[in-house]
Amino acid sequence: MKIGFFDSGLGGLTILKAVAAALPDYDYEFYGDTANLPYGDKSEAEIFALTKAGVLHLLQRDCALIIIACNTASAETLRQLQDTILTDEYESRRLLGVIIPTIEEVLASDLSSVALIGTKRTIDSGKYDLEFAKADSQVQLITMATPELVPLIEVGNLEAANVSVHISVEQFRAAGAEGLILGCTHYTLLKENLRKAFDSEFRIFSQDEIIPAKLMDYLARHGEMETTLTRGGKRTIYLTNTDACYDRAIASLLGGIPLLD
Repeated sequence: MKIGFFDSGLGGLTILKAVAAALPDYDYEFYGDTANLPYGDKSEAEIFALTKAGVLHLLQRDCALIIIACNTASAETLRQLQDTILTDEYESRRLLGVIIPTIEEVLASDLSSVALIGTKRTIDSGKYDLEFAKADSQVQLITMATPELVPLIEVGNLEAANVSVHISVEQFRAAGAEGLILGCTHYTLLKENLRKAFDSEFRIFSQDEIIPAKLMDYLARHGEMETTLTRGGKRTIYLTNTDACYDRAIASLLGGIPLLD
């Protein structure tokens, strides 16, 4: 049995890469819905249907544990998928998101004011606000939808994406934010430039740095899941649509793993 990753595009590959570096022995499967990205401008019903299709693909490919490495899908559909798909033949499988682990990391930082950027659907869902409130947190959350970033990142135009996000960060800092949550796995590719541009006291929360340790902790606490996972060090990538720019991105991120037919 494998560990699966679902994303609306290629951003989740950064999470897979980080997890595989920390836990290299396990077998991994990635599903990127590149034919339908971005999800941030879609309806909740559309996001649920597309995410369900990807999750079912991964379940049928023998993934015991699936990480929804997409903030939009985590915000909109994770709970519904857990309640409707993990029944009968899949009742022993598990679906995990990226939002709760990220919030836990922010709370551990003791910052008093944090900014969040994400897709329009992620921001409009209020999921981050809700989970901070559930944790009885006093953290002030400043949010901004940045729908222009995912298309820029997907085609490799990081220069334009960095210019855009720097403008947002300056606004956040002026409003008193002490840190920034990169609330989309695509945005992990912007973290290094942000850290170079802003002083170290301004904390950048990037999910590729958060999820590996959280997954290791989860597996340590759930031996019944960990013992089902196979250890062949295999990584399989499936995209719903491919082109040359995606092939180059995979080669850059993962060393050129071939796509499934």
